[in-house]
Order: sequence, then structure tokens, then C-alpha cells
Amino acid sequence: MPRRYVIALIKHETNTFSPIPTPLSAFGHGNGPAFGAAARERFACTNTPMAAYLDIGERERAEVVTPVAAEAWPSTKTSRATFEQLIGPLEDAVRGGCDAVFLDLHGAMVIEDCDDAQGEIVRRLRRVAPKLPIAVTLDYHTNLSSELVDNATVITGYKTYPHVDMYDVGKLAGEILVRALNGEVEPVMAWGWRPLLASIMRHAPDDGPSRDIVRYAREMESSGRVLAATFLASFPHADTPNTGVSAVVVGDRKRDGIEAAKEICDKMLEIAWKRRAEYTFVAPPLAESVARAKALGEGAPGRPVLLIDHCDNCGSGGAQDVMAVVAEVLRQQLDDVAIAPIRDPESVAQMIAAGVGNEVALELGGKTDMPSIDLQAKPLHIRGRVRTITDGEFTVTGPMYTGLAMHLGRTAVLDTGKVEIVVTERAHEPMDVGVFTHCGIDPLRKKFIMLKSRIHYRAGFKPIASHIVECAGAGVTNADLSVYRYQKLRRPIWPLDPL
Repeated sequence: MPRRYVIALIKHETNTFSPIPTPLSAFGHGNGPAFGAAARERFACTNTPMAAYLDIGERERAEVVTPVAAEAWPSTKTSRATFEQLIGPLEDAVRGGCDAVFLDLHGAMVIEDCDDAQGEIVRRLRRVAPKLPIAVTLDYHTNLSSELVDNATVITGYKTYPHVDMYDVGKLAGEILVRALNGEVEPVMAWGWRPLLASIMRHAPDDGPSRDIVRYAREMESSGRVLAATFLASFPHADTPNTGVSAVVVGDRKRDGIEAAKEICDKMLEIAWKRRAEYTFVAPPLAESVARAKALGEGAPGRPVLLIDHCDNCGSGGAQDVMAVVAEVLRQQLDDVAIAPIRDPESVAQMIAAGVGNEVALELGGKTDMPSIDLQAKPLHIRGRVRTITDGEFTVTGPMYTGLAMHLGRTAVLDTGKVEIVVTERAHEPMDVGVFTHCGIDPLRKKFIMLKSRIHYRAGFKPIASHIVECAGAGVTNADLSVYRYQKLRRPIWPLDPL
């Protein structure tokens, strides 16, 4: 008889300081969660862990059940009722009987009455089927808990940021679990946590202190001493007792077992702690950054200069309508600029009503107050011509989320003469050039590109950039962690406290 695999995706990176709500409709990036066959169809043949699980199921000729696939852009805590609507179908599938569960989770999901949603997911599945083998993949920005580790069989996490290895990570977790089912290995896990609040602007392994940790993890996996080694740089915008850097290593009890796993886990965390000062980020003044970008653009024709508005990124829970960086770009009169995206449904509606080719005056952005950081909404008065109107639909062709459909809602481009601004109904982090090309803008032909992103933009835009300038505007994804009023963090913690 073929094995029966339950494969599911429930993901949300919760910014507990964000003012953006997270209703059920937010999952599916605004289209709502997918259930049953629709869940499989949404993520098959994409660069995601769930797609890897599906391919393993097909290869193993297993009966595959996909009860739910639900992922939302980062925002504030979701309700208990919404969470139950997501986990209910998963629990029902497990009650129906299965040989293994393969979970594509995030690791920093918080709900209104639980600081560790993914821990609750695996605990509840374990309660339904106490001996059930469970594989879990996690995002690099995980706040790991003992409950999650204690109730999972195998845990692997992304080693890249931008997250271009999602499929590979799912394949690794899935393969280990299949080998365990076949009796080839006996997974055992060691994990650890450190009181280190690492700024996300310093998370990227390409140019941050995590480089050596990730390299070491890969070496240990390649050596065969352990089955998987994962460093998790944390999500500092979630105020929970689990927030902080961690590591989890999967050993094989039939070989070096827990001893090797613990040694490698401790080594990764030791490197992180010794280099903790490198995980802080100090941004120069905004006007200085924009002036630097302008000078670089004047001296480097041929490829665009990127301006990165990292304090208001929906990919970490930002409102994506803070206009500080846009206003400074206009004040300093940068020319030949493309900006994406500004989330402002009201302005989109106004531009659609005006029609393509017509002039319009907007109070653009600035629709969202942020009481958690005492920031009041401030729209930008701006005039321009409506250049393009689209449905906001495109499919990612770049290396992150490859093959996944994106849904920006109705989208319009405002052309001021010097600046073209992509305005959307829904939030979207621009990790792929499709955010511009789907509405008729060729980013390669621009002198400047301004993106509301932090690191994920590198997946699609770093290869085309001449220079990159990080611009500190304002918002709930501020890299200066001292602006947040934490209440649940385990204290003391670096760098908020002397350690």
C-alpha cells in the first residue's frame, strides 16, 4: 500500500508592532488561503518547500493530501479564529490517518493569544497522532521555541537571504523524513538560543556576520557528521520570549547522534555571540543617503542606482505608505527615477477614475498611523499624469519565489516627469523586476530605482544595479531596534542591554 503524506503550508511573519491587520483574506497574499487541490495547484512547481514536498510525494508514489496552503505578507497578530480556520483542515487530515506530515512553516508567527503559533501547530498534531513523523521547514527569520523542537521530528531552515534556497530546504527536510520512514536514519535534534537581537539589515549571509556560520553549517552537512544544520538569525520585530538568534541541528542516532548535533549547534551560536556587535546597524541621515545616491547616479551611467527604503517594508510588516524617502528624492530633484511600490488603494482608485493620460493631484501614501512607534501618517501632495493602469498580476521569474503568482491588486503608475511611481492596492515586497515590467516600466533604462524593501530586493535587482544606497526613512521595520517598546523579550538581551 502506498504511504499517505499530509503536506501543508501555514506561514506568517508577525510584526507585533505593525498596524496592518491580518484577516483570513490576507493569507494567499490577499486572495485568501487555498484548501485541498487548490493548495497543491498554488504552490506546485515553485521555489518553495511545499513544492519540494510535493515532488518527493510524487517520486515516492505516495498518496498526497494538501489540506491547506496559507501565506500572508508580514503584518500584526492574527486572531485565534483565523488561526483555527487554518489549522482545522490540517488536524482533520491527520485524524484521517497518515504516515507522515510535511510542514512548510515560518517560525515567527504570533497569534493574539499565543506567542508561538508554529509550536502550537506541531504540538496539536502530535496530540492527534503521538508517534507521527513530522518534518518542518522554517524561515531564516525564526524565533525558535522548545515546543517546536520537542514536537518535530526534523527541522531545517533557509540558509540564504534573499531566500532563494526554499525548495532545497524543503527537499532536505523531506528527504531526511523519508529516510527515517525507511529505517535508514534515526533523526535526533539539538538546539540552542542566545540573547541576541540582530538587526535584519545585518542578516544577509553574503555580507554579514552570518556568512561564516552558514558556511560552517554547509560544511558539516556535506561532511555527513549530521543530517542538517541550521542557523536562525531571528525576527526582531516580534515581541516574544523566544525572540533571539538560535540554531537547530539534526543528527543521526545511528551514527554520531546527539553529541555531534550538540557540538555543531554550540559552535554556530558561539560564532554569532562572539560577533554580536556586527549584528547592529547604524544608518546615516536620510538626506545624506539620497545625496550620495544622486552623486553616484550622475557618475555611473548604464545601470541604475538602487535606493532602498528599508524602514517601511511590507516584507517585515511595514505599511508601505510612509513617504519620507520619496519626499526626499523629490526634494533633491533626482531625475529618471522609478519607485515601487506605494500601497495606497485610495490613490489607485483616484487614478483609475482620472484615466490613462490624464493629470491628477494626489495625497499619496501616509494613510496609516503607527502608534507603537508614535508615528503619525503624513501623505505627500503630488501631481502627475496617469501613465498605466493594470490588474497587478504577474508571475515571478527571478530566483526567489520562482513561478509564484503575485497579486498587487489594481495598480496604477503616476508619472511626474522625473519620477514614475507604482501605486498598488495591496502590499508587495519588490524582490522581482516584474513589479515594474508588468506595468510597462523597464528598470534597466532608469537612472535610479527606489524600492520599499530591505534585503529581498537583491534577488531580482542586485544583478542590474550599479550601486546600492540604503535609505533610512521611517516605519515599523526600522533597523534601529531601540525605537520599539518591548514587553515580552527575555532580558537582558544584546544590544538593548549591556552584556
